[in-house]
Amino acid sequence: MTESVDSDELQTATGAGADRRTTKLAVVGAGAVGATVAYAALMRGAARTVALYDVNHAKVEAEALDLGHGIQFMPMAEVVGSDDIAVCADADVVVVTAGAKQKPGQTRLDLAEATIGLTRDLLPRLVEVAPDAVFVMVTNPVDIVTYAALQLSGLPPARMFGSGTVLDSSRLRYLVAQHTGVAVHNVHAYMVGEHGDSEFPLWSSAAIGGVPLLEWRGSRSAGPLTPAVRDRIARQVIDSAYQIIAGKGATNYAVALAASRIIEAVLKDERRVMPVSSLLDGYHGIHEVCLSVPTVVGRGGADRQLEVPMSSDEEADLRRSAEALRAVARRFGF
Repeated sequence: MTESVDSDELQTATGAGADRRTTKLAVVGAGAVGATVAYAALMRGAARTVALYDVNHAKVEAEALDLGHGIQFMPMAEVVGSDDIAVCADADVVVVTAGAKQKPGQTRLDLAEATIGLTRDLLPRLVEVAPDAVFVMVTNPVDIVTYAALQLSGLPPARMFGSGTVLDSSRLRYLVAQHTGVAVHNVHAYMVGEHGDSEFPLWSSAAIGGVPLLEWRGSRSAGPLTPAVRDRIARQVIDSAYQIIAGKGATNYAVALAASRIIEAVLKDERRVMPVSSLLDGYHGIHEVCLSVPTVVGRGGADRQLEVPMSSDEEADLRRSAEALRAVARRFGF
């Protein structure tokens, strides 16, 4: 005799339950940046499963254990860690933080050779175990590494992009907010170009609480954003990573928070505009280079770049930044 099944039970078994798929984030590299990315993503409830991968067995297991012990105080999630790349299997988002460590006095571009070599070995294996993932490169020099990763992986540009100047833009907004005495959330401004020494702010499209930044007249506590003030702020943004590395050996908190926001934009399909580093194909006449411009980020990855109006000086700066990155890419055969 065939046993009857209640229609509500059948819906739960085959319908509603099937729709409730969980999300998985894989973080490659359990160093200062990778472990903090995992922590930030867990604290924000970005993914239901967070997997850490690192070749250092003891380190990666210890980091996963330490994070797991704190799950009671976070949104519910599972944390796993392993030196077996299979731990990344079927991830929705893979964040790559593994690479050569930037030392005091080194530029991000100085790291290129060692990090590209690591990427060449690592990436095909990651794509094999997580073929449908969106890949976010955080390893420096992020623009060169992202371009190399695109060539090595064969993935579409939307699904392989870098964290770019998301952190740099946060630094810019922080400094503008400090000068003007307004909340940082009311400052809208982007650093674009290379995540490095040739990056620059888009002052012409920046705004403070709806007021164009170039028209900001100052307040009782702070003067206007004169060209000298803007130049000083831009230089502070560019130099801040060097200052932090000189003082504590690595940047990890802010970059991890920036990465966690990118992860959320993907997994929650937020369609958030972020200056990530992705392949340009005709953007302001620039081709075949990865650099940061305001981009819509959602479940498909870096979906489309916004053609932000730029002054003639800003367009020239963007082309200079692109050429600097192309020159480095050519040195490594890309």
